[in-house]
Amino acid sequence: MGWFAALLALAYFPILRHLVEQWATDEDMGHGFFVPAVAGFIAWQRREQLARIVPKPAWWGALLIGWSILQSWIGSLGAELFLQRSAFLIGLVGLLLLVGGVEIVKELAFPLALLIFMIPIPTVVYTQITFPLQLFASKVAEQALVSVFNVPVIRDGNVLELSSQKLNVVEACSGIRSLISLTFLSLVYAYFFDRKVWMRWALLLSTIPVAILANAGRVTVTGLLSEANPSLAGGLPHQVEGWIIFMIALAMLFLLHLAINRVYKWRMALKAAKSA
Repeated sequence: MGWFAALLALAYFPILRHLVEQWATDEDMGHGFFVPAVAGFIAWQRREQLARIVPKPAWWGALLIGWSILQSWIGSLGAELFLQRSAFLIGLVGLLLLVGGVEIVKELAFPLALLIFMIPIPTVVYTQITFPLQLFASKVAEQALVSVFNVPVIRDGNVLELSSQKLNVVEACSGIRSLISLTFLSLVYAYFFDRKVWMRWALLLSTIPVAILANAGRVTVTGLLSEANPSLAGGLPHQVEGWIIFMIALAMLFLLHLAINRVYKWRMALKAAKSA
């Protein structure tokens, strides 16, 4: 398995190298370095369960490997990075099926699923998601600034015009960056701190409103800071503000997890009392 895995990595080395370069330069994918490390650690934790599985090679795994080669070739012809990168994951699953069998893949299903987060979403999908999020963050910030903080503001699409300057809610401020990172972290957090499978889905779905609301709060805070000092709306202060808001979003997920668990334990105790 190690031999064929090395061959697979060698075959996809140009694609993987470009992917790692994007992790280092694209702020949306800064979490990419942690994804294979966390997935590998989870797989290593399951080494005893894997050792007890008798390998039963599924030869149709070779079809997946062939499909991954074809998809990678098509992606290279069309300069479509998502097709090329996802082809590597398809080839990896095909390799596990071909060498170990279905039971191996079932045991490694969760870490394999996590590897999806190391691949940036397609550009077409990205643009379709970011613009509505930009508009939503702009609308919420406008309402908060006017209704709550009494700050006069005029909104034109995703542009907020304040008395001090114009704030343009660009793609980086749409919330998609924190949404992707929060989704990955919520799944990892639920895996290590809560063994209930349904909790992973609950926290996964919760990341969507948490990330969107946190980002809208970030735009609001940026508007307030720009009124005090226009230089605080960009540069290092804006980046620090983003990290603080992201940590607040993580704290919101943590508190939400505690709340869901408390309701769950209360319902289980009530059910036990009724059955007794």
